[in-house]
Order: sequence, then structure tokens, then C-alpha cells
Amino acid sequence: MGADHAAVTFSGHAPGSPEYRRLIAGLFFAGIATFAQLYSPQAVLPALSVDLGIAPASAALAVSAATLGLAAAVIPWSMVADRLGRVQAMVIGVLTATALGLVAPLSTGLEMLLALRLLEGMALGAVPAVALAYLSEEIRARNAATAAGSYIAGTTVGGLLGRIVSGIVGEQIGWRAGMWTVAAVCALADVLFLWLAPRARGFVPGRHREHAATGMLTRLLTPLRSATQLALYAQGFLLMGAFVAVYNYLGFHLVEPPFALPVWLVTLLFLAYLAGTVSSPWAGVLASRLGRFPVLLGSIAVMSAGAMAMLAPVTFVVLAGLVLFTGGFFGAHAVASGWVPVVADPDHRAQASSLYYFGYYAGSSLFGWVLGVVFGAADWVWFIVAVLAMCGIAAMLAAAALRGMPYGRR
Repeated sequence: MGADHAAVTFSGHAPGSPEYRRLIAGLFFAGIATFAQLYSPQAVLPALSVDLGIAPASAALAVSAATLGLAAAVIPWSMVADRLGRVQAMVIGVLTATALGLVAPLSTGLEMLLALRLLEGMALGAVPAVALAYLSEEIRARNAATAAGSYIAGTTVGGLLGRIVSGIVGEQIGWRAGMWTVAAVCALADVLFLWLAPRARGFVPGRHREHAATGMLTRLLTPLRSATQLALYAQGFLLMGAFVAVYNYLGFHLVEPPFALPVWLVTLLFLAYLAGTVSSPWAGVLASRLGRFPVLLGSIAVMSAGAMAMLAPVTFVVLAGLVLFTGGFFGAHAVASGWVPVVADPDHRAQASSLYYFGYYAGSSLFGWVLGVVFGAADWVWFIVAVLAMCGIAAMLAAAALRGMPYGRR
């Protein structure tokens, strides 16, 4: 009873307090540990393909297996977090994933690698499933958008770090060493997360236990009955799908005339992720001042402007467009993902966040393939038209369901 009462009366850590700074820094490193491992094989796929004697499409499954595992696991992890606690669930997830990440490069064949990567992705699902619910419960409501932006910035650094480090090391001494190096970096990030993350004060683990399976199902279905939540899930589904598709196929576009860029230069396109590192916390700050709704629509507009710039036949304009597109996407993602737990009922926060990330990675998997069909069957112009259509639909759904809720409150 005392613990429940403390959770109810706790108003959240204030900006500037030691606990606030530790929480933000801890989740930043949790984001690095998660997303560096998730995407580390992407930069070494050609070497992996040669070493294992498999086709490039089969090698790419090393990435897909992990994202599939993550999508499948986010909802179960939200249930685990309700039983064990937010920090405890994330700790179990990142430590298990790092252990699997150290073993995966030892794989002797594709089947073993895919099995380990699937399990690794399932373990990694703990952080995106729980982090924003934990954050919304531990930070004062008016500062939650800013804090969410800082967490998303950590995920962008992780995604970039995993690709760049594995690529550089892998080019010199092999794909196995590249993935190993990333796993070692993630182990260090794990330690920093464990050291920094303060214990949860806004949530009492196990308080749903008396409801058993029925209570779990209710907590999962309740967010799906909310038009607000569905509109936010659509943001992740559509915008992430468009984002992944652009990064999947822009390289193919740029190695062809009139650009004819060398492959080594095309691989540096991932540096555009740094735009997301900047835009995520910036969008969070703006959302705290101006309201989430206008910042979300503004971010989608920036994303769309970047996509249109990539229609130009000039390399510099295309790259500038990619930076705008990336910054706009991560700004929108920071706002939408941070908004989900804020508008959810306290008993459904972890499930609401996990459903957002389920849609987010489902969009990545679906549209990362579907827009490739568009690119192959038509051309780059129609590909960009499809991307713009997805951004437009996301904006219309946001305008229909989220207008009038500028601060993410009911």
C-alpha cells in the first residue's frame, strides 16, 4: 500500500535535478546499446555474403531477423515490465542482447546467424517497449516531450554508431570483427545505463498481478480503442516505412547516372543520421513550448520537403534533401513516440508504447519491401511520389485525431 501511495504522490523528477540528468543520460545509453546492435550487420553485408557463400538478399536477413524479433517482442516485454518493473525489464533485455551479440559473429552458417539475430532482436525489444513509459512516469508531464527527444537522440546515435563502426572495422579485418566491436561498445553502454538509471518511483511493479491474463489483454486492447492512439501508431507505421525505404534504395539511385557516385561514398550517407540526433531533442523542446501537434505537422512538412529535394538531378541537392528528410523524420518520431504514453491511461502506458513500436517496425518491414517494388517497377520519381503520399496520409490522420491536444493531455 505504501509503495502504491508513493507512486501516486510522486510528481516526477524536475529538470536540473540529479535524478533527471541521470535518467536522461541512462536512457541515452540504453538507446545506443539497443540500436547499435540492431543495425550493426547492415554495413558489412557484402563481406558477410562472401564469407558465408550466400546471396546478398539472404545476407540482408541478418538485419531483418533482428527487426522481426524486436517487433514480435515489444508487447510481451511490456507485460514483463508490468510484473518486474521498468528498469529491471530493460536491464534483462540489454544484457541478454549483448551476450547474444557477442556470440552471433561466431556463427558457422546462415541458419545459426539468423537464429541468434532473431533472439537478439527479441531481447532488444525490452528498451523500445518500456523506455518511454518509464520516462513518462518519472518525468514531470510538462517536460516529458523534451526528455523523449533526448532518448530518441540516443537511438539515432546508436543506429549510426552500429553501422559506421562495424563498417570501418569490418573493411579492415572482417565482418565478424566489425560486429564484435559493436557488441563491445554496447556492453560499455550497458554498464553506463545500469549505473545511471535511477530506480522507478512512478510505477509499482506487480500491481496488475491480480488481473492475470484478462487484465493483460485489457491493457493491450484498451489503447487500440483510442482514436488518438491509433493516429499516433499510424505516424510510426507510415513515416518509418517511408524513412527505411529511402535509405534502402537511395544508394541504388546514386550509383546510376547522372550521379555515378562511388560505392564507398554512398555508404557515408548514414552520416545524415546526425540530423536526427540534432532534431530529436530540438523537436522535444519545441513541443514542450508550442505543443506537440504543430511540431509533429511541422516535422512531417520538413520530411516532405526533403523528399521533394531528392528528385533533383544534382548530388548536393539530393544530399541536402536527405538531411532534411532525416531530421524531419526523427523530429516527428520523437514527438509521436513521446506522446503515446502521455495520453495513455497509467495502467496502459507500457502496452501503448509497445504497440507504437510494433507499428513502427511493421512499417519498416512492409514498406521497406513494397516501395522497393515501386522503385524496381517504375522509377525514382514514382518512388518519391509514394513516399510523399505516405507523409501526406500521416499528416491527415494527425490533423483528424490530434488537433486540439497541443500538450498531449486529454
